[in-house]
Amino acid sequence: MPAPKAIATTDISDAHPDAQVAEPIFNDFGGRFSFHGPIKTLKVFEDNTQVRALLETKGAGQILVVDGGGSPRCALVGGNLGVLGVKNGWAGIVVYGYVRDSEELSEQDIGIKALGTHPRKSEKGLHSAVADKALDFGGVRFKPGAYLYADVDGIVVTDAPVHGK
Repeated sequence: MPAPKAIATTDISDAHPDAQVAEPIFNDFGGRFSFHGPIKTLKVFEDNTQVRALLETKGAGQILVVDGGGSPRCALVGGNLGVLGVKNGWAGIVVYGYVRDSEELSEQDIGIKALGTHPRKSEKGLHSAVADKALDFGGVRFKPGAYLYADVDGIVVTDAPVHGK
């Protein structure tokens, strides 16, 4: 899937002052710095089994927003999951947690934002996951189906697409 045309979060924020803007806690790790799309949510804790399962499905330009509770004990996304995201047409991944294989991720055509890097992989089968529920972190409520815009300046969330308006 070709990268969508870059849309500046600053322009979205200026034109839509009611849009939610995430706190500046996220760093860029994917090879695509500007990305946007409808949100798909997943809440996990130190277990990325369901992150993998979702990235194995057709993303159709969606953004997978993962609430990992901000746990600094392991990474939830790495190079192999980045490959799955690209292969299956996900536009991006936002992780309230950590990633690994950052050099690999930086070469992949997918947007990835996370708190930072951690070399330890997650446990498997340790915890359950919850999909398609509203998530609250970084000063934003991420709702399934809402629209996320991301670039090097940050993350903006709107209830519906606002680009081109």
